[in-house]
Amino acid sequence: IIRSIRSYLFCPWLRENVLDFMYLFVFWVRGKSMKRFLVGADRGQSTLLPECLDEWIDESNPVRAVDAFVDALDLGKLGFEGVVPEVTGRPSYHPSALLKLYIYGYLNRVQSSRRLEREAGRNLEVIWLLGRLVPDDKTIADFRKDNGSAIRKVCAQFVALCRDMGLLTKASVAIDGSKFKAVNNRDRNFTRAKVERRRAQLEESVARYLSQLDTADLQEPSEALAAKTAHLKEKLAKLESEMQRLAAMEKQMLASPDQQISLTDPDSRSMATSGRGSGVVGYNVQVAVDIKNHLIVTHEVTNVGSDRSQLANVANGAKAVLQTDKLDAVADRGYFNGVEILACDRAGITVTLPKPMTSGAKLEGRCGKQDFVYLPEEDVYRCPAGERLTFHYVNEENGQKLRRYWTNACGTCAIKHRCTTGKERRITRWEHEHVLETVQRRLDENPQAMRQRRETVEHPFGTLKMRMGATHFLMKRLPKVATEMALHVLAYNLTRVMNIVGVKPLLAAIRA
Repeated sequence: IIRSIRSYLFCPWLRENVLDFMYLFVFWVRGKSMKRFLVGADRGQSTLLPECLDEWIDESNPVRAVDAFVDALDLGKLGFEGVVPEVTGRPSYHPSALLKLYIYGYLNRVQSSRRLEREAGRNLEVIWLLGRLVPDDKTIADFRKDNGSAIRKVCAQFVALCRDMGLLTKASVAIDGSKFKAVNNRDRNFTRAKVERRRAQLEESVARYLSQLDTADLQEPSEALAAKTAHLKEKLAKLESEMQRLAAMEKQMLASPDQQISLTDPDSRSMATSGRGSGVVGYNVQVAVDIKNHLIVTHEVTNVGSDRSQLANVANGAKAVLQTDKLDAVADRGYFNGVEILACDRAGITVTLPKPMTSGAKLEGRCGKQDFVYLPEEDVYRCPAGERLTFHYVNEENGQKLRRYWTNACGTCAIKHRCTTGKERRITRWEHEHVLETVQRRLDENPQAMRQRRETVEHPFGTLKMRMGATHFLMKRLPKVATEMALHVLAYNLTRVMNIVGVKPLLAAIRA
């Protein structure tokens, strides 16, 4: 076009500068039309050369870290299905593409397989990541369902990468557990207390409806009264059916090991939370978090509501991941269990946690066991009044050897009323009580340990629950929930590392 215009111009100067004039004219027209607003590109405008897909993704984009990390994995060794394609049938998606899609989805709070399918067709980062592949939601969902064990190993592989990068050099962790909601409504969970409350409600309703029927029998017959009577009888029939269903549920509930059943997700359990009178039907997620960088070193999903039996398992898992001979672990009072603390001590794990107040003596204004001082040289206890409680015998309870101490001087003691209501005050000492005393002494020397624990381990839980949303888990049964949790932990750790060192250093570490 420019060449044609030049041929019709007679002025040599105009012929040489016609292109500049045309650019100025176009800019002037656009400036008049946009009126000081930015104008987007014309959707119908064709480009002379097609744009390269890689140019749309910046070098520091997190999606490049996801791509490099998955490409560096040996998926066959980790146990992923479909690494070697079948000889016959339609071509399948390579597991690396689906794994990248899931990591990207959990990194960006998109956990649903249907939403991931939509993202694959419209999200430029996902289009780049998958090379324009758009798997359907069934294929995406089946990948997560069928490769749970391998996905959990991928989470462990990234923690190993963090260790190799020098982000886990300090052998010190904080341990805690938190309750996460399952795909199970509270009304679809039955415990002994719930069954009893529900039966009482049904019996109260039956009594109320029967009373209304008795009142109706004393009234003059009418059409309205007949309709009301039929309605009450219909309600009584429904209540009878509900009572039968409740009896069947009670039978199943009493037959289960923990006397609890859940109808939607059979593995989920009703668990108490920190709020008084509140609870959740879900799972108890245990984590060990690095003190320095707040990375989740190891995690475990369990349907046991209490933390008392979890300390040694989580601490030993963190010790194995960090590949260290010694480990410092701090936990809250919910983990206090003599057997668990002893197991940690024998494994080279130094535990710091407070002892809960389980005795009612202090609440009633009397002396507690902590007011009695043990004298190891004499193997006696000194009471607040200065008397010696000597050793008398050993007995065994629940597999633990307990030593009993008391004195005969309690009858004439001036402060007996502030010590015991019995004939004499007896003190019980576990054969490994010195391990618990060392833990208490360690806490007394470092009173800031509990504050450090809270600041370390509450942060990951808050971040995870915020990312998961109000529903928390989307899958049912413990193995699948563990897979989903592994993806959440992987996404958290990946985000944390990129915030600490940046995307480019992470890419360099992955490719090293």
